[in-house]
Amino acid sequence: MKLILNKVFGIIMLAFLLSVTVSGQDKVVVAIDGSGDYTTIQEALNHCKAFRDYEQVIFIKDGIYHEKVFIDSFLTNIKLVGESKENTIITYSDHAGMPGIGTFNSYTVKVSGDNIKMVNLTIENGAGEVGQAVALHVEGDLFEIKDCNLLGNQDTLYAAGKNSRQLFTNCFIDGTTDFIFGAAIAVFENCTLHSKRNSYITAASTTKDHKYGYVFKDCKLSAEEGVDKVYLGRPWRDYANVVFIDCEMGAHIVPEGWHNWGQPNREKTSFYAEYNSKGPGANVAKRVKWSHQLTPKQAEQYSINNIFRFEVEMD
Repeated sequence: MKLILNKVFGIIMLAFLLSVTVSGQDKVVVAIDGSGDYTTIQEALNHCKAFRDYEQVIFIKDGIYHEKVFIDSFLTNIKLVGESKENTIITYSDHAGMPGIGTFNSYTVKVSGDNIKMVNLTIENGAGEVGQAVALHVEGDLFEIKDCNLLGNQDTLYAAGKNSRQLFTNCFIDGTTDFIFGAAIAVFENCTLHSKRNSYITAASTTKDHKYGYVFKDCKLSAEEGVDKVYLGRPWRDYANVVFIDCEMGAHIVPEGWHNWGQPNREKTSFYAEYNSKGPGANVAKRVKWSHQLTPKQAEQYSINNIFRFEVEMD
């Protein structure tokens, strides 16, 4: 009996020691003032093991981090957690037109790795209204971001990667023109989309073989004072796919709702739809004829499980 108890005790102690070791490896702290393990976010990422199959938490203390952050494709299962959404700020000011900089490398933060999570922080491109300037560029698969601010002007969020599944929850996203754009399959739940001037919210480039593109559920569409002519979207590529479900739309949303980007042929190939839009901008009777109003049965198909299952139509 004593031998059995000793073995049990030994197993318990081993499990405890392993949990302490793992938790010690799984969490690092970034702090500008030197009170953490690293003083920059990129330095912490550079010390992460490649292709890990368990989660690495990088806790970021309050501060303004002036750095261009890149999460490479070999970095997986990483979670960035800010101390507070309003005071943990990652900011940079690259923009298209600078030497060696175009839209696609103007990002403040770029995510190429899979299974990356972000919580409770602000990502900003501080270049101002100077053209394309991306705050967050995501092309990795199974990306999740919650309770974050994404701030910029033109092209704030590049939801890229035709096979990239992305989930945005309780986020505030602002911008001017096409401030959510790209080919990803992305779901936005309980987010605020804030237009800073008259222009377009989305510019999707969904690929032909995907049933879903951008899906906005229970979101709020707001605008700066004086902004009164904003379109829900325009098709960056032929098969742009954007759906708004149970969203509250401010008076700044134009009655037509959608724009064809001066290419009438895309009216036949794009899929723009709404269900149960609310608010002064929900003038569904005046929407362009080539957009759609979903039935309740159709709206039920827009569950996370269905959207992220990657239903591909085979030729």
